[in-house]
Amino acid sequence: MRIAILAILSVCISCADKPQTEVEKWEAQAENITIIRDDFGVPHIYGKTDADAVFGLLYAQCEDDFNRVEQNYIWATGRLAEVEGEEAIYSDLRAKLFMTEEEAIAKYESSPEWLKKLCDAFANGINYYLHTHPEVQPKLLTHFEPWMPMYFSEGSIGGDIERISTEKIKAFYESGMELPKMEALQLKKEEEMAEPQGSNGIALSGKLTQSGNAMLLINPHTSFYFRGEVHVVSEEGLNAYGAVTWGQFFVYQGFNEKTGWMHTSTYTDVMDEFKETLIKNDGNLFYQYGEELRPVDSLEVTLKYKDGDALKERTFPMYRTHHGPITHMVDGQWTASAMMWEPVKALEQSYIRTKQNGYQGFREMMDIRTNSSNNTVYADAEGNIAYFHGNFVPKRDTIFDYTQPVDGSNPQTDWQGLHTVDENILLLNPENGWIQNCNSTPYTSALEFSPKREDYPNYMSRDQENFRGVHAIELLTGRSGYTLDSLIVLAHDPYLPAFEALIPGLIKAYDANPIPELSEPIQVLRDWDFTTSKESMAMTLGHYYGTHCYAKAERPEGMYSMEWVNYWGSDWPNTRKLELFQEAIAQLQNDFGTWKMPWGEVNRYQRLNGDIRQPFDDAKPSIPIGFASGTWGALAAYGARYDNGTKKIYGTRGNSFVAVVEFGDKVKAKTILAGGQSGDPDSPHFDDQAQRYVDMKFKDAAYYKEDVLKRAKRTYKPGE
Repeated sequence: MRIAILAILSVCISCADKPQTEVEKWEAQAENITIIRDDFGVPHIYGKTDADAVFGLLYAQCEDDFNRVEQNYIWATGRLAEVEGEEAIYSDLRAKLFMTEEEAIAKYESSPEWLKKLCDAFANGINYYLHTHPEVQPKLLTHFEPWMPMYFSEGSIGGDIERISTEKIKAFYESGMELPKMEALQLKKEEEMAEPQGSNGIALSGKLTQSGNAMLLINPHTSFYFRGEVHVVSEEGLNAYGAVTWGQFFVYQGFNEKTGWMHTSTYTDVMDEFKETLIKNDGNLFYQYGEELRPVDSLEVTLKYKDGDALKERTFPMYRTHHGPITHMVDGQWTASAMMWEPVKALEQSYIRTKQNGYQGFREMMDIRTNSSNNTVYADAEGNIAYFHGNFVPKRDTIFDYTQPVDGSNPQTDWQGLHTVDENILLLNPENGWIQNCNSTPYTSALEFSPKREDYPNYMSRDQENFRGVHAIELLTGRSGYTLDSLIVLAHDPYLPAFEALIPGLIKAYDANPIPELSEPIQVLRDWDFTTSKESMAMTLGHYYGTHCYAKAERPEGMYSMEWVNYWGSDWPNTRKLELFQEAIAQLQNDFGTWKMPWGEVNRYQRLNGDIRQPFDDAKPSIPIGFASGTWGALAAYGARYDNGTKKIYGTRGNSFVAVVEFGDKVKAKTILAGGQSGDPDSPHFDDQAQRYVDMKFKDAAYYKEDVLKRAKRTYKPGE
């Protein structure tokens, strides 16, 4: 008997000493996590620790749309050409120019322990999903690594790095030349014509609301289905609700019980180009910096690309100076691109942001200063509303024009550290009681209580208004008594100020030189109140005419987009106005057999499958949409970036995730998604919010556990 007991003890000791396998670690961590799916499929993830919550968050994201999780990391880590072919290789090279895989691993290894645990949990959550879903076949990434978030740290996928032109990189590497001027102008024009990127943020103080509580509009304009709606909770103080870009382990735009944050794209100049003076000496490459010669850092990277069924390779040299990587040529000189590249600090800031419980903590978090591509509109339960225009702003010598490449050999052009948050454009509790930013100038963010442009260096902000900003200001001025429902109505106001600037000039041109065949459509525009709706034929005419103006009208030097529209509506020659209107009418007649097309017959919503780029089809079912493009000043932006050869217009970007939030003793919120939570066409949550989205019928967000349980449709642990 004694021998048997000793044998059992020996086996137990042996088991205890045996290290856990990777799968056993995943299974053990999954026991600490509960996922509750509500009636709209929104995942509410509860973990014991923050790391547990992150594990569950990534597992749930993969359940909803692994395709997009994987795609974001294929792109961010510089492996897109392995999936899409050689045409994507300069996107991959761009990623590697700023950080190689070895450098990303080193960044992860140097991270604080708490952040490493979150990065580990990120990888473990995705890998456990793949382990428990063998039917899922990744395009490329069969195993995720904890260093991967270093490539994807600031929030919105792409962020600053997407502003580095792959066409210029290609020209540099393939010909050693600059991008030809005509090609550069064409790219610029295509960018100007494209549906605007950006977002709307509005904060209201309690003196303007019925409840006396502060409110926040969270209204990002992104590609549709770009972000999922999540709620993530831990026993370590995390309780954040909002939008997460697929693959992130932090809520990017959202709220907790005490604070809410909305990011809008900033067009502040936070990226600069430095023309380097190169000298070759004994076969080594140097660049001039003041009186000294510094060695150019160089290394090679080998990138793979798909060619038919085979994988091929190309090896590139990569060069860097202390300004940044060499990305292109300007005036015959190698040029380095400088931008914020502090992935560890950026990840820290993105996560710490979600756990703040008041303005003081939020303000201290902003001192990390790595949120470089965004402005932040803020509200909280203490009643504060605030606006931070940018966060990472380098100090520069104002004698130089940093909107153009500067001389990198002159030490005076170097960045001289960062502006503090207090030196940046900051607005707290303005007397008017509201703050708005629609990617427009901060100097109108609170009307007469806005920051003053003369108080800041000229590089601190681009001082340009847009029609969404004009629209928001008009709606907010002199109004009060807001509720969450009336804030939703405001956010979908149908007025389009661009057409009030554009259309009267067209009518005057017609009156000065009547063309009989234009009489009827001109009368439709004459009767228009410049609002959009599904039934409006004037909206269709206005959109097609305005689009033709963007494509073909002259653009005087020194003007920006809103000024062009004002010019086309006033000083532009009458003959050209009428010519383009005739072309717009002809296009409608060619496409539809008549120009008498209600907007909702032309402007549609369609989601046929889970592809990232939707295959639109005029012959298949779609939903009429009354919203309009942000180009025309629509707050509820709805626009297209591609058409797949269709005649009708199908939305691809604009309002995607939208939330209105009220802070009080308890937080209340209403939200909507374009389509639904899931990317799986077989899921009931693939498009269950589509009609609600069209009808502006927001759903209540279940934030507190008792509300989540009332609406629970499925409760499970990862792996079940």
